[in-house]
Amino acid sequence: MNQESLSIKELQIQVDQWIKTIGVRYFSELTNMAILSEEVGELARLMARKYGDQSFKKGEESLELSDELADVLWVLVCIANQTEVDLTSAIKKNIEKKTNRDINRHKENSKLK
Repeated sequence: MNQESLSIKELQIQVDQWIKTIGVRYFSELTNMAILSEEVGELARLMARKYGDQSFKKGEESLELSDELADVLWVLVCIANQTEVDLTSAIKKNIEKKTNRDINRHKENSKLK
């Protein structure tokens, strides 16, 4: 698989193969939900320090936004895989839903002008 270009479907397959070979098996759905919350918290912490008003604590300076985002995506893909959600189809439907719902909403929002 070409690592520079990875479709959502390929990502789901690659994560599934990793889990079943190196990771042994998926954690339970509830455990993965807790892990997702934990990873989002780590991302929020980094964002607050890098883009917000908080300063880095000693040892946190080397944290990378790309790695934290990838951790969130990894667990999200795990949850999708184990609950049999095709993320390609899901995101297409989600974009269509948002487009239909918000076709003029943001254009008409005076806060965004």
